[in-house]
Amino acid sequence: MKSQLITKLFATQAGISSLILRVPVGIILMGHGSQKLFGWFGGYGLQGTGQWMESLGMHPGVLMAGMAGSAEFFGGLALVLGLLIRPAAAIVAFTMLMAILTVHISNGLFLANNGYEYALALLVALVALAIQGSGRVSLDNVIAHRLAR
Repeated sequence: MKSQLITKLFATQAGISSLILRVPVGIILMGHGSQKLFGWFGGYGLQGTGQWMESLGMHPGVLMAGMAGSAEFFGGLALVLGLLIRPAAAIVAFTMLMAILTVHISNGLFLANNGYEYALALLVALVALAIQGSGRVSLDNVIAHRLAR
């Protein structure tokens, strides 16, 4: 039973399309996560992002910033590597859903008004990856083949 669950976690029938989807999405997520965690690329770091999250009613703000930033940064890294794609994509998809519901939904769809279109596009890509897996060119696929032996 435990072995079957682990095998299903790594297994994928997807081809090269997962690689084409997961690498750029992973890079984007790593960039956003690094803004929250480290203040890179014009970000505010944990303290600044935490203060902003507190202003939105998310308490404690620094913890929420750390959780969101970690999900984005480390989830994005997992996507780039093709490692543990299903749980990584699910966690980051939940993070995008929370961003939509807490920050963007009241601004409408369009990004020009700080709307949710960008977060929605990432959410949909992440759900697709969670369903189809990491694809042929991934660490998950290497692990799956070793488990099958």
